[in-house]
Amino acid sequence: MTKVLDTVLLLALPASGKSEVRKYLASLPPAKCRDDFGLGETVQLDDFPYVHLMRRVDDELAALGKERLFFQAPDRGFREGRDWGTLIELINEDREALDAAPPPRRKSAGETILLRLEQAAMKVGIPPRLSKLDGKTRAALAEKLDKEARELFDGLAAARPASLEGKTIVIEFARGGPEGSAMPLPAPFGYRYSVSLLSPKILEKASILYIWVTPEESRRKNLARTDPNDPGSILHHGVPEAVMRGDYGCDDIGWLIEQSDRPNTVRIEAHGKTYYLPMARFDNRVDRTTFVRGDPKTWKAEDVKALHEGLREAFALLRR
Repeated sequence: MTKVLDTVLLLALPASGKSEVRKYLASLPPAKCRDDFGLGETVQLDDFPYVHLMRRVDDELAALGKERLFFQAPDRGFREGRDWGTLIELINEDREALDAAPPPRRKSAGETILLRLEQAAMKVGIPPRLSKLDGKTRAALAEKLDKEARELFDGLAAARPASLEGKTIVIEFARGGPEGSAMPLPAPFGYRYSVSLLSPKILEKASILYIWVTPEESRRKNLARTDPNDPGSILHHGVPEAVMRGDYGCDDIGWLIEQSDRPNTVRIEAHGKTYYLPMARFDNRVDRTTFVRGDPKTWKAEDVKALHEGLREAFALLRR
């Protein structure tokens, strides 16, 4: 049987095609994914639901007349840049949970997500924020977030396989830095910072598939996909323009590739070790993924072929 990739980090600027690639892969028979891409049945992890819940926390606090904790404003970026690391710590927890027995269900999913957000932030050195709220405010927040938090936890539980044998874990996130930045991007911006915070369990077996578009194309596609009535959707959420330019105006993947002393890898210093992560770029600068957003019945054969062959070439570099 074809050996499958253990863990794939699916990285790109926002709206580059990451979610569309995931949707396309999910549409294929398992044997096709295994033979053409080296992918087993995928287990999906993503930091976007946590970004969405952070914004929900801020919106509910604002509605209560309280100060926002995570973002400068509804259409601005993080107040504390190390929250890029908070998101990675949450991914680490979700990855660890794949190897553990399901945790006992708490009575309040809303309270659980507040606790997880606080503990993950403290791991990257951010002082307590949510725990400093008065009891009435915290209880109100937990109640308002309970439904969405429960949906997130139920989804994670449903996706947890009985065994990871023969499976491929796909971890999706986007990182970058301010428009016009010089390299290397300083922490906490960029992939060098966030990837270095991934747990050893992830880094020891991870490869990187990077969906390559320009920042200008990322902004164009971000506007095109945005549905203001579906802000929590993986496929239809929009990133505010100020964030696109201030946090995703560039990224450091090209610099990381150039700095590695082994071809087709990204070198990451983390946990007292040096990791060389196999790396491939799927060139989407001429759009090959947007069609996937539509009903599969409407997909054109030539579009499917262009996407499939491009992915096959990229995954071939990861399977060496």
